[in-house]
Amino acid sequence: MKILSSGLSQQASKISQTLGKFLVESRGSRRLDGESGKSSKALGRTSSLRDLALTKEQELLKTKLACRPKPFWYPYATLRNIPVLERLLTRVGLDLLALCRGKYGRVADVGAADGDLAFFLEELGFSVDVIDYEYTNFNKFDGARILKKALNSSVTIRSIDLDSRGQLFAERYDAVFLLGILYHLKNPFSMLGRLAHLTRYCFLSTRIARQTADGSPLSKHPVAYLLAPQECNNDSTNFWIFSDTGLKRLIHRTGWNILAYTTIGDTNNSTPADPNHDERAFCVLESRAMIGLSAVPNPVPVGEKVGQTIIRWNTADAGPGQVYVCIDGKEELLFAGGCQGVATANWIEEGRTYEFRLYDSDRTRLLDKISVTTAIQ
Repeated sequence: MKILSSGLSQQASKISQTLGKFLVESRGSRRLDGESGKSSKALGRTSSLRDLALTKEQELLKTKLACRPKPFWYPYATLRNIPVLERLLTRVGLDLLALCRGKYGRVADVGAADGDLAFFLEELGFSVDVIDYEYTNFNKFDGARILKKALNSSVTIRSIDLDSRGQLFAERYDAVFLLGILYHLKNPFSMLGRLAHLTRYCFLSTRIARQTADGSPLSKHPVAYLLAPQECNNDSTNFWIFSDTGLKRLIHRTGWNILAYTTIGDTNNSTPADPNHDERAFCVLESRAMIGLSAVPNPVPVGEKVGQTIIRWNTADAGPGQVYVCIDGKEELLFAGGCQGVATANWIEEGRTYEFRLYDSDRTRLLDKISVTTAIQ
């Protein structure tokens, strides 16, 4: 759902330059060694996720230019969002790929442009849906279709009017990527509310503003600025630019918790439309509307003695819950309790199996369960 005017789309924005820095800075992030999942060329490498994204971006560019001239393709490097998210998650002790793994076995790239992110995730071993609305997509979704054929990809391409409540998502997902699409939606409240019932995690980025063009302050108020049709990038599909406070309130009101949050670009004087005062918020969200358990990491790396994993649970509307753990099929032991929460299991031993089970308050209904194992050394 990304339309740009032919003139402005060729200009390098401040945000594009900022995103680029995350790909050329020092390679200090964690490695991917030991990650599990489907077989994949990328998982066998010892590169950081940042490096893998840069490599895939270059590979995709070659494939694109071999199929169509440069003006045909979406002009912004969508994979440059990956290093920002990786760094953001590292700060709070989480792993992007681990959050994408779960019981549904599927992730989605919503507002996918040419599908670069989806093809990257597929190479890392994930089953991916590419979701956008072909009538407002930059090249009417032909780019994603051409790449799918050229790459012999198995990603699923779905054209959905994201503003229509009549067109529903066909799957449930372990994670959804909603990068640079929120301000293209007429009803972002509806979209985030629907997604909260379909996925456990959401990786979201969107433009925000701290003031109007004439300097009126926005950042402290829970508001959104409605753009004129050609005001921002000469793109009539741009609608709502939230203040920082407005975006956080929207996230909370639509059923999400914020696990990590940061902003990049002009973080002092950003405005809704000026390309030289562009600020983007990046956040990782966890749904409060999805009943479930998660364990990160899983499988668990084990050192000389034991390893640890972080257990998260949420009972949604089922009331207070109880989390039990069953070790090697023996008696259940109470691990934690509450409607939702986070707890660390720092006693995971190699060669043993751990099944965490989430029950309702009187332990009569099993709400969810997850098996935790150790990584193969």
